[in-house]
Amino acid sequence: EDIDSILEKMEDSSGLSYETKGGVIADSRPLVYPVNRSYDVVFGSHRLRQRQRPYIRSTWLTTPKNTWPRYSKTGIAMRLLETRRGVQHFTFEHHREYQQVQFRFLDAVESLDPNNIALLLQMNPYHVDSLLQLSEVCRMQEDQEMARDFVERALYSLECAFHPVFSLTSGTCRLDYRRPENRAFYLSLFKHMIFLEKRGCPRTALEFCKLILSLDPENDPLCVLLLIDLLSLRAREYAFLTRMFQEWEGHRNLSQLPNFAFSVPLAYFLLSQQEELSEAELSQARERAAHLLQHALIMFPSILMPLLDHCSVQPDSRVTSHSFFGLQAQISQPPALNQLVSLYVGRTHSLWKDPAIMAWLETNVHEVLRRVDTSEPVVEERKVRYQSAPRNISRHVILSELKEATAALPLEMTSQPVMGFDPLPPLDSITSYTRPERMTQPSSESTLSLFFRSLLPDFTLQVC
Repeated sequence: EDIDSILEKMEDSSGLSYETKGGVIADSRPLVYPVNRSYDVVFGSHRLRQRQRPYIRSTWLTTPKNTWPRYSKTGIAMRLLETRRGVQHFTFEHHREYQQVQFRFLDAVESLDPNNIALLLQMNPYHVDSLLQLSEVCRMQEDQEMARDFVERALYSLECAFHPVFSLTSGTCRLDYRRPENRAFYLSLFKHMIFLEKRGCPRTALEFCKLILSLDPENDPLCVLLLIDLLSLRAREYAFLTRMFQEWEGHRNLSQLPNFAFSVPLAYFLLSQQEELSEAELSQARERAAHLLQHALIMFPSILMPLLDHCSVQPDSRVTSHSFFGLQAQISQPPALNQLVSLYVGRTHSLWKDPAIMAWLETNVHEVLRRVDTSEPVVEERKVRYQSAPRNISRHVILSELKEATAALPLEMTSQPVMGFDPLPPLDSITSYTRPERMTQPSSESTLSLFFRSLLPDFTLQVC
């Protein structure tokens, strides 16, 4: 089924829009608002089929499969911690029996043999961390179908544990990533979102991205702000992206993120190509696009050459001979900024290949060079940022699956435990239970090397 096309057809009947002074139809809902009716329309038929299978519980986020083991209570629950200013704070909890399974899972991870995790999963088919870790193993072995199936089963297990008043669509339910029990839900949503995008469903992936952001918009523990622009562009949700920039720039400084600095002007340019807008609106969009793109090129000159290289475009001699966009711009940038540049170029270069977009980019590159040569104040005021990346950005880079970006991670990140079920846990974690002390201590060698050594070439999953 074409989920994205269903979402597009329901736009006009949502009843959640208003007309601006310029005549443009805008969305009146809160910005980070997963589309309630989207879930209803998209998954309604799935829910009907689920009711025909009496032992499978009805859910919204994913569709249970007949091939899955019969579901029974796993020992995961959700509790409402408190309500503050209309915002409800929840947490997942592990009952005692689930804690024992979790301890056995950690033993299996330390054994360096994925078959031990598979055996544990046979006995506990809805143990979430086992599902996430084996999904990562399957992905590394290029078994995308099995990897996706494990993530969907993890999502199903977690949704079956939802508190009765926990809402996916209200935008007012929070989960603290510092609590280890909550991280599996974040990671399952993130991995499912990535699979949706790879399957050509960017609109649905965007709704999942909004959902992840709504769970903790202030801290954004998986830093989905580094991805939401790409999903918006691929879903052709240009108005959403420009609105997000307008509403969040004041308190989140989105223009300091290279992905927003470049994607927002691209969204304005694409809006300026839409025939249904008035000439005044088209002109305003073009002016806004040019202004923001020039600002992005001035603030992040190191993006231009890698972007053109990925697009197989040879810049003209004026650009190649100018020091502003030269090799020094890339060499001198901090490693943290290099991560963000690699992420953005690796993900979005295909969106820039259109000849009309390239011509627009070329025009503004030349204008930036003119401004640089005349020493405009905005050029002189440019400051070096990103001396070190926040932990959530590094966590996002690890989850991105982009080799160029992960290669730029600092040694202190790659030399500590990095596992698919809990990459870079917060340093201020809130633990509700601890693992009993064991007689044998785990190896002190790099956990990345342990993980990749565990991906044995002859490994075959024995799944139930």
